[in-house]
Parts: sequence; structure tokens; C-alpha cells
Amino acid sequence: MRLLIVESPAKAKTISKYLDNEYTVKASVGHIRDLPKSNKEAIDIDGGFIPKYEISKGKEKVVSELKELAKKSSEILLATDPDREGEAIAWHVAEALKIKNPKRVTFHEITEKAVKEAVKHPREIDQNLRKAQEARRVLDRLVGYDLSGLIWKKVRYGLSAGRVQSPALRILMEREREIRAFIPEGYWVIKAQTQSPKNSAIEFAYSEEPKTQEEADRVVALSKISNLEITDIEESDYTRKPKSPFTTSTLQQAASSGLGFSPARTMKIAQKLYESGHITYMRTDSTTLSQDAMDAIKNVITKEYGEKFWSYREYKTKVKNAQEAHEAIRPTHFEKRNIPGGGEDSKLYDLIWRRTVSSQMPDANFIRTKIVAETGDSTVKPYHANGSRLINPGWLLCDEYAKGEDTILPEVKKGEKLKITEINSEGKQTEPLGRYSEAGLVKELEKRGIGRPSTYAAIIHTIITRGYVEKDGKALKPTDTGEVVSNFLEEHFANIISDTFTAQMEEDLDEIANGTKDYGKILKEFYGPFKKEVESKNKVPKVTTLGDAPKDIKCPECGSGMVIKLGRTGKFLSCDKFPDCTGARTIDGEIMEAPKETGEDCPECKEGKLVERTGKFGKFVACGRYPKCKYIKKDESEEAKKANSTGVKCPECKEGEISERKGRFGTFFSCNNYPKCKFIMKSKPTGRVCDKCGALMMEGTKTIPERCSRKECENNRPDLPNKRTLAKE
Repeated sequence: MRLLIVESPAKAKTISKYLDNEYTVKASVGHIRDLPKSNKEAIDIDGGFIPKYEISKGKEKVVSELKELAKKSSEILLATDPDREGEAIAWHVAEALKIKNPKRVTFHEITEKAVKEAVKHPREIDQNLRKAQEARRVLDRLVGYDLSGLIWKKVRYGLSAGRVQSPALRILMEREREIRAFIPEGYWVIKAQTQSPKNSAIEFAYSEEPKTQEEADRVVALSKISNLEITDIEESDYTRKPKSPFTTSTLQQAASSGLGFSPARTMKIAQKLYESGHITYMRTDSTTLSQDAMDAIKNVITKEYGEKFWSYREYKTKVKNAQEAHEAIRPTHFEKRNIPGGGEDSKLYDLIWRRTVSSQMPDANFIRTKIVAETGDSTVKPYHANGSRLINPGWLLCDEYAKGEDTILPEVKKGEKLKITEINSEGKQTEPLGRYSEAGLVKELEKRGIGRPSTYAAIIHTIITRGYVEKDGKALKPTDTGEVVSNFLEEHFANIISDTFTAQMEEDLDEIANGTKDYGKILKEFYGPFKKEVESKNKVPKVTTLGDAPKDIKCPECGSGMVIKLGRTGKFLSCDKFPDCTGARTIDGEIMEAPKETGEDCPECKEGKLVERTGKFGKFVACGRYPKCKYIKKDESEEAKKANSTGVKCPECKEGEISERKGRFGTFFSCNNYPKCKFIMKSKPTGRVCDKCGALMMEGTKTIPERCSRKECENNRPDLPNKRTLAKE
């Protein structure tokens, strides 16, 4: 028997089809070994930063099965993903299974040709790539462990910090401070609707933005009297070049802005497409395409659009020290215009197909037109009307969603008089730069050299789940906790979370991967000074007190002054005599009730007493020893279940009812038979079922009052057009 080991069952299933039963294909189901959780001693620092791995919890059965198969196999091939992480997984599998002289095979696309060719050319495990991944893992553990321990002491128990997540949080806080410091200025926008001698309507904008209402009123009044005369017509050609094929970063950005997918969601879907054999490997910095891909794209373009729409192009990778030099993300079979099933998979595949094919097409050509009109009054500036029209679609023929809308201006002549049919001014204010969206943060991280494409989604996911950042629509907004943690790190560890230091560390990891730098030396050079710096901050005072409250706000218990403090759910006001006085108010000044003992012992820690507290979502009962004990009592009473129930039967267990619940991210709806049944949905069920898939319908928005609770169903977002249908039309 010959054994081939991959990471995922889906990948194993796809590969099995191509090997004609020559190999038994099994999955490790991701990593099978890791460092013991939250244990710095798992790294032998004095011995050269050697990690002590253990079988990951829950993977014992997988390892046992692979060992049995390995004993019976005459050949074992390790076919994990073609990057550092994949190389590390292959090495861990070889170590756990005690494989002598392990053979490694890699392919960047799961097609019959690629898989069969890879199996013919096995190689040794690339120890440099493996060590680069190990260095990242060890660095993250050392930094996270030491910094988090300090933050527990100086800010609040249970908080944490990370080598790459902390610089990302700092970037968000820098923008937040800019927004707070911004002083808006007023201005007025003047627009005039006009009519030409041929009765064509043209909208003009005044070329300046008056700073006062008086000036705006003056311009409007003089313009009404004079009307307008065309004094100049300018036309110029401009082109739009196609964009390069997708890298991991640009795919995450485009899917976020175009499809509304978070980076984590994009990577999950892309992983599925890769493992199903639809696209090439989705973790890459490269924008290059293989010759086979170029030939396939040429055939598609020639067949669908005509030979004149083929334009050979090469794109230069912009990322410094681009990692894992393989192809851009592209379809494996270009003749496969769509993939079956619909839903998110199809949408992302369509995005990748269009981007890749359009990258080898001609520029799109436009003519930009500018009409200048004046009143004849020397004290009134000219008016402008701008428009453009598409002359040659080029690559936009393939990717029409990138086209935008043309503003086509009617034909006019110099000297023509225009009648103003309507003119008005609108007062506005200058606005600060907006908060980063997930796509914007990914772009900024890449620009600054922080992290790598494979880590962007995890970075954003981590700072959100830690409660340092929350989503406000599409924007990422730092929370009170995130602000305090970032301020502390910026004040005391500015060099560690700086762009230059973090980017340099990424370069060092790249050089370990290339074999030009030593693993132990890099870690030693970093960790010695870092450890001393952490130890030097032990005498820094705690920072839970963020400043004095306004002087007119007094303690509700003793009448003393109050201070702003950071609590578990954000900022609040505390008596400045705490702990002698426990008076407290919300940040808005409302009186907060002190915790009241219920008389019950904590069933979890057996030491504390249960107390009734008031939290973000109302009253709850929890252990008084928090944060050492995090027990929270669930209200299992029939009255509570009935009070929150929607009356809609659970479609999964058929026993419970869907009830409203409160969580850390707000209201959600789930089966009241939890934990026996773990059915959950985002919004309140309406009681009806979807006519497309049979799932529960839920409340929607003003424009879409009801939609399907199953996110893959087309009734989940009926406002989004089906791109395949549009293409056919």
C-alpha cells in the first residue's frame, strides 16, 4: 500500500479521483501538533529556542489512524499545502508518525495533471521553510505570553497582546485619534441646472466652494441674473489599464468591497474552491501566470470576445520579498465559466475568473469632456460640467462590473448661451478620513509590510474577538478596551509595535525561509532585549484609571469626586475613594447599582458567592470572584424561556422553540433547548419557511422585510443580483 497525506478531507476526496487507486489518500485535518496552550515553558530558550510540541487536543485518533496506515505502507508522500504552514504540517506529520526519510510533494492547483506530475517528483521537506514557520510560532508565543502577562497586571486580568495584532490595533487607534482631533470647516456647494438652445439639460458645479453663506448667496443671486455662456470645451483621452491577477491581499480587498465578504470569510470560501480543484492555491504574493494559463486565457478571450481583445501582459509583484513564488490566484480550468451550486462559492469564483481573464485584455479607452461656462460677471468664478464616454471597452468587456457609469454630456458649442432653470447652494462640512474597513486595513498592513497574506484574516479576526475592535457597519472601530491596551503598548513598547520593527521581523522570517539567516540567532537577538524591556516595566503604575471625571459629577454614595476607569464592558465612573467607597456611575453619569449577593455558593469554583450585577445587556447573576472565576448563571426557568420565546419551533431538534438571547455581540436567536440543540440564527424568525430551500425565514430590513436565514440561499440577499444571470442578459 502507498499512502498520501494531505490536510483536509475535502482535498483528499478531490485528489483521490486523480490517482486511480494507486494511493490511499488520508487527511491530517490541519495541524496535528502544537505548543501546549499558553505555556511559555514549552520553549527551551536556553537550549536555542527549541519548542516542545505535543499532539493537539482532539487529534489523538487521527494520529493513531495515520500511524497504523504508515506501518502498512511501502511509500508515504506528504502532500500538504505549498507554503510555510504546509511545510510545517508535513514535518509534524513525519515526526509524529516517525517516518524515516519523508518524501514531500507539492502542487499549486488540484488538477489531474498537476497532481500526477507532483507525485512523480517527490523531494525532501524544506527545513528552511519549516523553520521560518516555527520561528513565527515561537516569536508569537514569547511576545504574546510576556506582553499579555504584563497587561494583566497593569490594565486588566484576561487581556492579551500579540506581535502582529498589536501593530494592527495601533494603526486603527492612530486613525481614531485623527478623527477625534479633526476640526470641521463649513463650505457651500453651488450647482446649477441649465438648458441649452437645443433643450439639452446640463448640470454645472461652481468651480469654488464658498466658505460663508453670504458669499454663496451672492454667487447664486448674480448667476440667476446673468445666466451662463460657454467659454471653453476641453476634451482629452484617457485609458484604464486592467488590474493584475489576484494575490491573497487583493482578493481579500476586492471580495470585501465588491461582495461584502470579510477577509476570513473570503479565505474560507477560497480554501473550499482550491480543495475542490476550481482555483490555484489561495495564499500567494505573486501576480504571475504560467504559460499554460496564458494559453488557456488566450483561447477563452479569442473565442468569447475576438482575437483583437487578447493582449499579452506581465505583472510585477509589488510585495517586497514575495513569499512562496508560485502563481497568482486563478481558475484551474478557464473554460469553466461558472461552477455549479450558486451561492458564495460561485460569486467568489466569478470574481476570480473575471479578474484573471481581463488581466490579459487591452486597455479601456475613454474621452473625458469638460465644459466651462461663465456669467460674464468678473466677481463670479466659472462653472464646470464634467463627463466621459467609453470609446473602446477593452478589458471592461469581460469585467463590466468595474466599468462604473458614464456621464455623457450633450453636444454644445463655444459661445452658446445656457438658461439657468434651477440653482441652489448646499452647506456642508469637511470630514476627517474615515475609519478603516477590513479591506482598507488589509491594504494598509500590506503597504507597511506588517504580517503576510496568510495572516491578514487572522489578525483582524483576533482583534475583533478579543474585544479590542468592533464593526460599525463596514468600519473597524476601536473599543474602550482596545484604546487602553493600545495606549499602554504605544507608551511603553513603541519600538516593538512600530511599523519598522514589525516589517523587519517579517523580512528576517523571509530570510530564514530562504536559508540566509539562522533561526536561533534571530530569536536570540530579539528576545534578550525584549525580555529586559518587559521586566523594566514591572514598576509602571496600573492604567485602569484613565483620568478625572468632570468636576460636577459626584459619587452617588459619598459625594466625593469620581474618576474614569476601564471595566469589563468598557469605561465607567468610579468613586476616587475606591475601595473604601464602591459608588459608581455609567460613563454617561447614570447611577450604577452595586453587586448584590444572592446567598448562593458558586457551583463552579466552590469558593465565591453568587452576586447580581448589571451589565451591558441588563442584570445577570455571576460569581463574585470574577475575573478569577467566570461563572455566569443561566436562567433556565420555564418563565424565562417562555418570556423570550418567539413561538417558532426549532427546525433542527423539533422540540425546542426559537428564543431571543443576548450575547457579547448583541441580540441573536437560538433554540431554547441549548446545549442539547445548538441551532442559531441571526434575526427574529417570522414563522414562515423559504420557498427555495425550506429554511426559516427571518426579519430583514425596511427595503427587504423578510429573508431566508440560510446565508447560502439566494433568498438571503435578494437585493444582490445574480451575476451569472446578468452576464447572460
